[in-house]
Amino acid sequence: MIALNQNNGEVLAMGHQAWEMIGRTPQYIVAVRPLRKGAITDFDVTQRMIRLLLERVGVNRFNRPRVVICVPSAITPVERRAVIEAARRAGAAEAQLIEQPLAAAIGADLPINEPVGSMVVDIGGGTSESALLSMGGVVALEAVRVGSFDLDAAIQTYVRREHGIAIGERTAEEIKIVTGSAAYTDGEVQAQVRGRQLMTGLPETIVLSPADVRSAVEEPVSAIIDSVLACLAQAPPELSQDLLVTGIHLVGGGSLLRGFRERLTREAEVPVRFVAAPLECVVLGAGRCIESYEAVKAMFMNTGRR
Repeated sequence: MIALNQNNGEVLAMGHQAWEMIGRTPQYIVAVRPLRKGAITDFDVTQRMIRLLLERVGVNRFNRPRVVICVPSAITPVERRAVIEAARRAGAAEAQLIEQPLAAAIGADLPINEPVGSMVVDIGGGTSESALLSMGGVVALEAVRVGSFDLDAAIQTYVRREHGIAIGERTAEEIKIVTGSAAYTDGEVQAQVRGRQLMTGLPETIVLSPADVRSAVEEPVSAIIDSVLACLAQAPPELSQDLLVTGIHLVGGGSLLRGFRERLTREAEVPVRFVAAPLECVVLGAGRCIESYEAVKAMFMNTGRR
């Protein structure tokens, strides 16, 4: 997320600070996501965002670094080249791409270089990916362009349709975190929601039960679980046996949805575990790739360049 002043093109904030501005700024200040569903939607803004990130770590025009970028497995060759080009124009001397599930497995210290099956399910903002890994490579992969942002959008749509009230992205995310779930869990609480009544335009408060929110997010949650099961179905018999012991490892913010682990365990009939740092393991894995750049070159994605 990046916040821009449309009058002069100035970048005002990035990341969480930009997220806090949504719905609370004058019309000439906009908070945008230059990447959606794992692909670049605004090349210029993406380039500026990468340049800002590089400047934060001390990069300048005399110091052009090698860069590793984690991307969804589902992006097309054209989308890959766009990411590479944005990084180079932002100041990178060389840019390599690595699939997010592979980076997550490296960051989570899974034994991906051994002849043992390790399965990672990475639920991000715009995409969800399930990958079965062994011997340093991807054996089976299933990816869908459905993620946490789709859960937020589903909650917004539900509240609008059932109660005639408009709520913003930030409010929808708060509802998801406080009350959202993929299956019934103990200690559920209701959510008091404030929004704008569509008929009158006046503020109004309603109460949503956990069952309401569960119903709202059922479609995207089912799509994510179906993709995990589809990946499991592709696994060779020997590696399927390994998963009964090693289990499925959840990473990404979307995997923290209450009840998701329990529901996936029940439907997949395989143990499901959280990694030690589900929100950070992808970037930790990318950092290890930078540290061992030559040793892991074979894991980088083919971008179609010669």
